[in-house]
Amino acid sequence: MFGLGLPEMGIIAVVAILIFGPKKIPELGNALGKTLRSFKEGVSQAEDESPVKEKEKEKEEDIQPKV
Repeated sequence: MFGLGLPEMGIIAVVAILIFGPKKIPELGNALGKTLRSFKEGVSQAEDESPVKEKEKEKEEDIQPKV
């Protein structure tokens, strides 16, 4: 995961606990998860609505024989 090993991730976790405190960490994780989820949904919607995708779909329909 991003070239980080177990020791590096442990150090990051310890620093996060020292900075934010153990009670704030779950709230930050929850907020980060919601943010990433909404970002992924936005990206997938943008891909679905992009003009390039629509042109590709039209080309596929033109190529496929109509029965």
